[in-house]
Amino acid sequence: MKQWWKSGAPWIWLNGGAVSISIIMVFGLLALILVRGFGHFWPHSLVSTTYVQPNGEQVEVIGQLRKSETLTAQSLRDAGLKLPEEQRLVTRHLFKLANRDVTGRDFSYMVENFLGEWTYPKDITAFERREWGDFYGQPLRLLERGEVVASGDGVWPALQERLQRSNRIFDEVRKIERVEIGNINFRLERVRLDQRRAELRGELNDALRAQFDERRRALNTEYEELQERLNALIADMRRDAVVMRVAGGKEVTVGLNTIVKAWQPNNMSVIAKVGFYIEAFYDFMFGFPREANTEGGIFPAIFGTVVMVLVMSIIVTPFGVLAAIYLREYAKQGPLLKAIRISVYNLAGVPSIVFGVFGLGFFVYVLGGAIDSAFYPEALPAPTFGTPGLFWASLTLALLTLPVVIVSTEEGLSRIPSTIRMGSLALGATKGETLWKVVVPLATPAMMTGLILAIARAAGEVAPLMLVGVVKLAPTLPIDGNFPFIHLERKIMHLGFHIYDVGFQSPHAEAAEALVYATALILVLLIVLLNLSAISIRNHLREKFRAESD
Repeated sequence: MKQWWKSGAPWIWLNGGAVSISIIMVFGLLALILVRGFGHFWPHSLVSTTYVQPNGEQVEVIGQLRKSETLTAQSLRDAGLKLPEEQRLVTRHLFKLANRDVTGRDFSYMVENFLGEWTYPKDITAFERREWGDFYGQPLRLLERGEVVASGDGVWPALQERLQRSNRIFDEVRKIERVEIGNINFRLERVRLDQRRAELRGELNDALRAQFDERRRALNTEYEELQERLNALIADMRRDAVVMRVAGGKEVTVGLNTIVKAWQPNNMSVIAKVGFYIEAFYDFMFGFPREANTEGGIFPAIFGTVVMVLVMSIIVTPFGVLAAIYLREYAKQGPLLKAIRISVYNLAGVPSIVFGVFGLGFFVYVLGGAIDSAFYPEALPAPTFGTPGLFWASLTLALLTLPVVIVSTEEGLSRIPSTIRMGSLALGATKGETLWKVVVPLATPAMMTGLILAIARAAGEVAPLMLVGVVKLAPTLPIDGNFPFIHLERKIMHLGFHIYDVGFQSPHAEAAEALVYATALILVLLIVLLNLSAISIRNHLREKFRAESD
């Protein structure tokens, strides 16, 4: 046994066990997120049953079973429920009832003792709405401008056809509002700023003022034409409605303009459910959020995260590499250099929220305010760069990850054998030529390693971004068709902050739970994708320079 301990085998087994446990925990976490998150998009069956309330009244229940849990009967007796004295355990179910605008609540716990027989009627229909969450009921009549056009079994096929028409009109309305009218508003603002700039410079005269007025009139005319077209489309979209019977027998009229999609999960085959699942996941990935981010998609958050990481990489890579090259190849070794290196190492341990406070105070208020005063005086007092935005968020993350890039690049430079440097110098190359044509290319894989680590950390940061540019809901994307096309001053959405907002700030926690898991998995997959892209570039460079050295 003593010889076994001296051989170091126990430490090998200990390390192997620790790595195995870590891998199991990581894959277990991913599996939990996968099941909880992606299971949200599956069209689960809808239950119809009855429930006896504490006052003895029996009510009808239509809903989706979300989860079940077993509790001690005594805990529910203490809450006021009447249960048999001999019963020790009791099961309660969480049902999603939807119809928030009708009942005032989305979810409700119901004790199994008071539930009646569960049935699954095939005509129960679910609506995903643009407001007020989902809606469950049984279709009775289809209306067109208040007149009945279908009833009974003919409602469902006619509803599907008219819903497609309504959604096509809605997409056209959204395009006009977000793209065409947004473009006109952008150009009107440019006219105002151009006129204000000319006024500040003392160049504004009657001829120039008339020119600005003419540009403004042309844009207003274009806007009025679009508004007329928009009003006609909205009126046409509100033409159809469906009368639904909800739990309790009440009839509710739902306009088709408020419905995103409709489905009858109890009447769907497995193939139909798979197709619905794929469509729902696509809408989640490429749709825009609704209902305080608890409904809809996360495309703006994905887009904002990717753009921010790319801008951060463009900023941090040259600064980190050049700093490492100077510290390793040019700076004189001594106490000052040691102090600088210690400072760089300590900078890597500073809490991220401190970087956010620094970014807000220095980048946003000092640098941004100076840029506004020097280059955008016509927009003041409304700030352009003197407010949190994409550029400042990327710059703050670049400062946060700078030590990682510096240390990795220095390590890569230190691993280049001195014989390579001497051989290059012996052949007549200068120190600069040796550095940039021989040493730096060989150290490129190490630089890419630093960038990979920087991307992994930056993509998951949340705390500093809340101060320097990330918001709950951004009205526009940072890239569009208006010059200069990339708008670094705009605020963005971020997957990490989206998870925090939906998970902890949502007014409907139960509805948001599945979206938190799904968004978390998308963030993990996005980080993995960014890292794999950087790793593939690094491996390509490594093989390239290895082949050249051979």
